[in-house]
Amino acid sequence: MRKTSHTVMAAAFCMTAAGAGAENFTTAAEVKPILQATKAQWIAVRNYEGQDLLYFTNLLSWRCGLTEVFYSVNGGEMTPFQMEPCYLDTAQPNALKAETLDAILVSFPARSVETIDLNVTFDDGTSEQAHYERKAVEIQ
Repeated sequence: MRKTSHTVMAAAFCMTAAGAGAENFTTAAEVKPILQATKAQWIAVRNYEGQDLLYFTNLLSWRCGLTEVFYSVNGGEMTPFQMEPCYLDTAQPNALKAETLDAILVSFPARSVETIDLNVTFDDGTSEQAHYERKAVEIQ
C-alpha cells in the first residue's frame, strides 16, 4: 500500500504529539518532522488575476523553529522571504495573522514561474533544500 502525503503527515503529527504533550511546535526539534513529511507542499503557485502568486502558507504555518527562508524562481538569485514573527506569548505561536498578502506570498508576472528553489534554515542550524516544478505545486 502506497503512503500518501496525508498519511505521512498524520503519522508525523501523531508521533510528535505522542512524544511530547506540552509542545507548542516552536523549535526545530518539534517542527522539523512535520516539515520533512510535508516538504512536497511547502509552497504553491497560482495564476490569479494576471499574476503568478507564489504562496508560502504551508511552510509558514510551521515557521516557529525556523530562522530563515530563502527562495529562488527559475534559477535566479536566492531571495529572503520575510516571515511573520512567531507569537511565543500566545496559545498558538504559529498562527498567521497576515495583515497583508505580502506576509504569505510573492507575486510575479503571469505564467512566469517555472521552477522554485527553497533553502529553509532551522533554529538548530540545520537546513533543508527543496526544488519544485510548477506543475507539481500549481493550484488550479
